[in-house]
Amino acid sequence: MKKSPQHNPDTLPSKAAILDFIAANPGKVGTREIARAFGLKNNLRAELKQLLRDLADEGAVARRGHKGKKLHHPGALASTLLADIVSRDRDGDLIAVPDEWDEEEHGPAPRIRILSARKPRPGEAAGLGDKVLLHVDEIEPDDGIRHRGRIIKIVDRVKHRVLGIFRANPKGGGRLEPVDKKMLGREMQIPQGATGDAQDGDLVAVEAQRVSRFGPPNGRVVERLGSLKSEKAVSLIAIHAHSIPDVFRRDTLNEAEAARPATLSGGREDWRKLPLITIDPADAKDHDDAVHAAADDDPSNPGGFIVTVAIADVAHYVTPGSALDREALVRGNSVYFPDRVVPMLPERISNDLCSLRPNEDRAALAVRMVIGADGRKRSHTFHRVIMRSAAKLSYEQAQFAVTGRTDEDTAHLVAPILEPLYAAYDALKRARDERGPLDLDLPERKILLKHDGTVDRVVVPERLEAHRLIEEMMILANVAAAETLEKARTPLIYRVHDEPGLEKVNALREFLASLDIPLAKSGALRPANFNHILGRVKNTERETLVNEVVLRSQAQAEYSAENYGHFGLNLRRYAHFTSPIRRYADLIVHRALIRALHLGSDGLPGNFGIPELSEIAAEISATERRAMLAERETKDRLIAHFLADRVGATFEGKVGGVHRAGLFVKLSETGADGFVPARTIGDEFFAYDEAGHALVGTRSGETYRLGDSVTVKLVEAAPVAGALRFELLSSGRRGTPPARRERFERGGIGKKTKFKDYGGRKSEQTFKSDAAKGHDEKKRSEERRRKFGKKKNSRHKVRKNKGKRK
Repeated sequence: MKKSPQHNPDTLPSKAAILDFIAANPGKVGTREIARAFGLKNNLRAELKQLLRDLADEGAVARRGHKGKKLHHPGALASTLLADIVSRDRDGDLIAVPDEWDEEEHGPAPRIRILSARKPRPGEAAGLGDKVLLHVDEIEPDDGIRHRGRIIKIVDRVKHRVLGIFRANPKGGGRLEPVDKKMLGREMQIPQGATGDAQDGDLVAVEAQRVSRFGPPNGRVVERLGSLKSEKAVSLIAIHAHSIPDVFRRDTLNEAEAARPATLSGGREDWRKLPLITIDPADAKDHDDAVHAAADDDPSNPGGFIVTVAIADVAHYVTPGSALDREALVRGNSVYFPDRVVPMLPERISNDLCSLRPNEDRAALAVRMVIGADGRKRSHTFHRVIMRSAAKLSYEQAQFAVTGRTDEDTAHLVAPILEPLYAAYDALKRARDERGPLDLDLPERKILLKHDGTVDRVVVPERLEAHRLIEEMMILANVAAAETLEKARTPLIYRVHDEPGLEKVNALREFLASLDIPLAKSGALRPANFNHILGRVKNTERETLVNEVVLRSQAQAEYSAENYGHFGLNLRRYAHFTSPIRRYADLIVHRALIRALHLGSDGLPGNFGIPELSEIAAEISATERRAMLAERETKDRLIAHFLADRVGATFEGKVGGVHRAGLFVKLSETGADGFVPARTIGDEFFAYDEAGHALVGTRSGETYRLGDSVTVKLVEAAPVAGALRFELLSSGRRGTPPARRERFERGGIGKKTKFKDYGGRKSEQTFKSDAAKGHDEKKRSEERRRKFGKKKNSRHKVRKNKGKRK
C-alpha cells in the first residue's frame, strides 16, 4: 500500500488528501488503513468516520467489499477481482458480476463483459456459473455495462447439477421438470438407465451429461431427495435448492438429549415468584421470552415503571465449541415455512429446556429496566435467574382481556399483570413516537394450510396493540444489551441498518418529484424525512405505491461486529438479544453479557474479538438472506398450487414491480405474485421508465405504473417453480409518449440506443446487426472505388478494366 505524505497526527487530513490516497490504493482502503497511513491518533477515529460518511454522502467515494468497509471512487472496480459468470448478453458474450457485492446495500452489482480469448485452448474456455479471476478495465457505457474483463484464471468450475421433479416416461427414462423459475421451459431428458431408481414425482438432483445446440440436454439422476406425494413436499424443494441443513447430526442430538435442566447453583437468582408471562402467536411451539411490568414505587420516578424482560438461557445448554454450537452456527437461524420449521437447535433444547412453559422452572437471562413516565429508559441491570412463567397467552387473548373479553386463562391476570403491562407500553409508545423510527405500512399475508398441506386460505392478520407491546419491550431490551456490552468494552455482534445509499436516494427523489412530493437534497437524512412523505400519502390512492418505493430505497439490515447504528429504528446502537433459540446472533450476545458481567464460565471465549465476530456476522447474515429467499419461494409454490386449477380466471391486483421485460402483478385476493410479459401488452412498443417505475406505450403514452390497480387473467401456472403468468385485461392510465428512438450514428458499430424498448418487435441486437451490415457494405464499396475507379462504373466496365490489367 502506498504511503501518504507527511501529516500532523493531531489533525484530520483534508478531503482532497484522503481522495488522493484512495485513488493511489484502489480496493485496499478502509477507515483503519487511512488512520494508519496518516498516523492519526485514536481520539480522531470518530471524526474520521464522520468525514468519510460525508464524502460518501457527497458521492465523492463509494463503498465496496464485505459490509462496505473498503472505499473507492464511485463506479470503479478493483483492477483484479474474483467474479462469477452469471449470463450472456445478446451477442453471446459472457457477463460476470463481482464475487463480493451486497446488492441490498449498494444497489445492483456492476456487470462486466468478458472479452473472449482469440484462440482458447481446449478445456480452458469459461462458461456460465464459473468463478474466475479477472483483470478489469473501465469502458464507455455500452447497454449499461461499464467494465470489461480478461480472464486471468478459472478459479472454480460450476458443477452442472440441477434440481427438479422427475417425470417418468412409459417406455423408460424420463424428463426433469426444473424447480427454478429461470429454467422454465428448459426440460432435461433422463435416458433409460440414468434414472437412479427415481419414481415419478420424486424431487431429484440431476447432473448434466451433454449440452447440445440442438434438442434438450441429457442428464443423470445422482440423488433422490424425496417425493412430492409426501407431506411437506413443497418446502422440501426450497430446503434442497438452498442447501439448508434440515437433519441434525447424531452427536448434536446426543448432546441435546444429555442436557439437564439448570438449577439455582452457580449464583443464579431465584425469580420464581415474579409473575412473568409469555405472549406469542397462537400456533407458537417455543416460548423464549417473557415480560412483566409494575409501577415504580421510587419517589424520584413518579409515573414510572419497572419493566422486566426474561429470555431463555440458551447459552447454558449450547456452550462454545460444542456439537450443538457448531451446528447452530452452520444453520445460523431457524427457517419458518408455512408447512414446517427447520430449527436452529434440536427440539430437546428449543421446545423443552428453553421453552418458558407455565409453572415450570426455567433458566433465563433477564434485564430489569427502569422507565420514566416519558417512556425513556433511566437505568437497567442484567441478571441470570431461575424463573417460573405464570401464564402462556396468545396475542389475541391478551388483547381481548384488556378490552373486557376475558376467558378462564386471563380473567385473573387483567388487574395484576396485563393492565400494568399496557400502562408501561403507553409510556414506551410516547418515547417511540418522539424517537421517530421508520413507519412503513405494508401488511403481511399469512398462508393457512389444510391437514394435507395444501392451501386453505390466505389472510392478513390484524396488527394488535399486543403485538406492538411485545415489540417495544423487546427493542428496549436489545438496546440495553448493546449499551451494557459497549460500556464493558466487550466485543459483540450488532444488528445494523445503514442509511439509504446516495444512488437510491437520488432515484427516490426523482420519483417523488413526479408526484410533486419534495425530498430535501441537503442535510442529514433521517427516518423522519421518510415518515413525512408517508404521512402525505396516507389514505390516498398513492399510499401503497409510495410505501413500496420507499421500502425499496432502504438498505438491508444485517449483522456486524462494527457498529454504524440502526437507521430504520433510529437508534445509535442495537443488538439482537431476545431470541437465542432461533438466532445465533442472540446467542453470541448472551455469551458476551455473561463474560462482561461475570455471570458464569460459559460466556464468550476470551480469544473472541472483532475479527472472529466479523466472520461469524458475515456467515449468519448470509444464512438469514438464504432463509428469507427460501421462505418466499415456498410461499410462491404453495400459492401457485392453490391457483393451478383456476387458469383462465380473472383477478384484481396491483402492479407490484416494473421491469424492462414486463410487469409483476400482486393479486389482491391472495397476495400471489405473477408476471405479465411486456410483449403481450397492447399492440405497441412499451418503454421502460426506470425513474418513474413504469412501462410507457411509445405511440399512445399508455402507462402502467408501480402501485396501479389492474385486472388480469391467469394464463399459466407452474406450481413446481412457483410461477404464474398473467394476461393484462385493463387499460393503463393516460400518459405522454416518450421521445422517438435515437438512431445509430453513422459508423457507430455496436452502440446501443438510449431508448429502452422491449415490446417484442425489432430488438437492439437486430438494429446492431443491421448497422454492422451497413458499415461492411460501405467498407466494400470504398475498396472497389480504390481498385476500379468510381462507383458509377458499370459491372461491364469493371470486367473490362480487369481484362486490361491482365
